[in-house]
This record gives sequence, structure tokens and C-alpha cells, in this order.
Amino acid sequence: LSLRLLNIATPTQRCVRSFHQSIPNFSVPSPTPFVPDVATFLSLIGRDLSKHASKIPSWEKLFTLSSSELRELGIESSRQRRYLIRRREKFKHGIYGPGGDLETVVDGAAQLRVVEVPANAARPTGTENTSPAPSSLSSANLSPGMRRVIVNLAPDATGYQHNTSNSLRRFAHMKIHHGAMIQGPFLQPIKGTNGSAALIKVQEGMWEDKLGHKVDGGERRRAEVRAKKKSEERKK
Repeated sequence: LSLRLLNIATPTQRCVRSFHQSIPNFSVPSPTPFVPDVATFLSLIGRDLSKHASKIPSWEKLFTLSSSELRELGIESSRQRRYLIRRREKFKHGIYGPGGDLETVVDGAAQLRVVEVPANAARPTGTENTSPAPSSLSSANLSPGMRRVIVNLAPDATGYQHNTSNSLRRFAHMKIHHGAMIQGPFLQPIKGTNGSAALIKVQEGMWEDKLGHKVDGGERRRAEVRAKKKSEERKK
């Protein structure tokens, strides 16, 4: 009995584990043909971040630097740092803007073309909806036993020859429109193809998340703000 009482009275050491400790994700994604380096990535996401390309020494540093380290490199303001970190996290998870999932890219340019393939060919793979668009299955000028898909070619390619070794895939933000036309953002149609082929090139701000802005102070204060503006104009 005395030993039991002694064990009860003895204080025990309790280990407390913090469940709120954040574990940083330092995984570095591989560059893609459309985004091969730091300068291209910063140019695509916009918000004038391309001017800081020389401050980030490598691709690995781009995806591992913390907010405080980015500040030490001279990337201001805090809004820009948060935006850069948010965009690089999307890139880590394979969430790209237009052109980010292309595989055949030459000097920042690629061609997308609507072509006919056998109807029994393997379905395109990708992150978008796997059900093909009705316009790609039936058309008045579609060859019998064929269907239309979008393929990625070199910028100077003039045709496409399908074989079983060619892997077909879907490309984000791109779709077949009106039977044989390709539709998507930042596409530059190629002359003489009737809209069935287009080029896409790396441009400043292609993937930028646009900032919202208030017009005359918003709905509640709009009349008040406009009245003050008119008063100031009269005084001038």
C-alpha cells in the first residue's frame, strides 16, 4: 500500500507535441520546356517581378528561399513576396498557365495544331475533362473513321503524321472550336491554316493574377467621392 501511494504521489513528466508547427515544403520541381529558367518564370507570372531575376541565383533557390531571404535579396514589397511564393507553390503542384504543359518548345515558342487521328487511337491524357468535345467527334468535313485532337509541334512544322508511338494528351486552356479551329488564350493564328494551327510564345505577364481595383471608392462612397472630385475641379 505504501509503495502504491508513493507511485501516485510521484510527479510524471508529460511530453507535449505541437500540432501547429508548420513544416516547410522544400521540394524543387523540374523546369519544363516552356519554363526552363528563373527569368522565364518571373516574366510569366508578371507584376514586374522579372526585374529581380538577377537576384535569384538558381532554379533551386527560386523554390526554396523563404520570405525573409527574399526580402534580404531586395524583393519588395511583402505583397510581391507573398505573390511569388503563392505562384511557385502552384507550379510545384503542376498548376500552370497557358503553355506550361507543352513539351515541344523552341526558344520560348510552340505550335498547337488540330489534326485528324484514327478514331480507335488512344485517348489524350491530361488534367482536364477526359470526355472529348462533340466538335472533335463529328463534322461535315471530317474523314470517315477519324477524329480531331490538338497536338503540340515545333513552331516551324507544317504537318503531322500520326503513328501508334505518338502519345496524345490534352493541353490546359486549349480546346477545339467550330469543328477544326483551335481556341485558347495568347494564341497567334498561323496564316493559311484557317484557324486550325497557332503559335504560343512566352510573354510578360501571361500567368499573372490580376489585382482588383476600386472605382470611385466603391458603391457606398461613390456619390461622395465623385462629389468631392467635382468640387476640387471647380476650385481649380
